[in-house]
Amino acid sequence: MKIGFVGLGNMGGPMCRNLVKGVNHEVVVHDLNPEAVRACTEQGATAAASLAALAGTCDVILTSLPTPRHVEAVATEIAASARPGTAFFDLSTNAPAVVRRLHEELAPRGITLLDAPVTGGVARAVDGSIVVMVGGEEAVFEQHRAILAAFSGTLVHVGPVGSASVAKLINNMLVLCNIAVAAEGMMIGRMAGIDLTKLVNIIENGSGDSVGFRGLAARGLKGEFKASFALDLAYKDLGLAVDLATEHGVPGLMAPQALALMRMGRALGHGGLDSTAMLKVYEVLMGKEVRL
Repeated sequence: MKIGFVGLGNMGGPMCRNLVKGVNHEVVVHDLNPEAVRACTEQGATAAASLAALAGTCDVILTSLPTPRHVEAVATEIAASARPGTAFFDLSTNAPAVVRRLHEELAPRGITLLDAPVTGGVARAVDGSIVVMVGGEEAVFEQHRAILAAFSGTLVHVGPVGSASVAKLINNMLVLCNIAVAAEGMMIGRMAGIDLTKLVNIIENGSGDSVGFRGLAARGLKGEFKASFALDLAYKDLGLAVDLATEHGVPGLMAPQALALMRMGRALGHGGLDSTAMLKVYEVLMGKEVRL
C-alpha cells in the first residue's frame, strides 16, 4: 500500500513522521515548504514530484491543512488525479458543510472522503498520543484503523461524514473560551495585587483548572508567545464554531465574546503569536503585564 500525506506543518509534520515509523507501507509526502518535506524524508518518506503525482499513485491520502479554503483547493487536485477506490482522510479542522459537500463531489469519482480532525496539540502530535475523531463510512474507517493508530493514541468513529468536524469545533470552542476567561481572571488577580504564582497553583489544583488555563500558565504568563496554536488559526476555528451555532439556531452568548477578544488581538498584530496572546489584549487595555 502507498500512503500519501499532504500538509507537513506543526501538526501534520509530526503526525506524518510517526506514520512513517509506525507502518510498513511506503509514505509519500507533499508540502510547499522544502524543509518540512526534508524532515519527513529523513525519516524514510518519499517526496512526491507534485500533488497530482501523489494523488495518482496513492491508495490512501491524508491531508493536514490550515483552512477550509486550502482543503478545497487540494481536494480539487485530488479529484482530478486520484484513482477510484482511494480513501481520503482530511485531518484538518473544517466546516461540516464543506466536508459534506466535498464528500458528495468526490463520491462519483470513487473517492471516499472521511473527516478526521485531531485534538491534543503539538506535543501530543509529536509523541503519537493525539486524538483522531472520524466521520464517514465506518467500514472504511475500520479498514484503515491501523494507519490512523500509527500516529494517534485515541481513535473515535463519531458518525456520518461531517460529524467529526462538529465534535472538533465544539472541542476547540471550549478550550479557546477557557483561555479567554483565564486571561481575564489572571488580569483581575494582577490588578487586585495577589501573588499570581500562588493563584496559578490554586487553580491548577482546583476546580478552575483546564487545558486552556494550563496553556496560558505555561506560555502566556511566562511571556512566551511563540505559536503552538497560532491566534490566526484559533480565530478561524472559533469562527467556524460560531457559524455552526448560527446554522443550528443556538444562542451565542460565550463564544462570540471570545471571538471578539481574539479579533482585537489580531488587530494589535498578534495573529502569528500563540493563541494565549489573548492575554496581551488585557495587558494593553489595563496598561499592566501579567507575568509569573
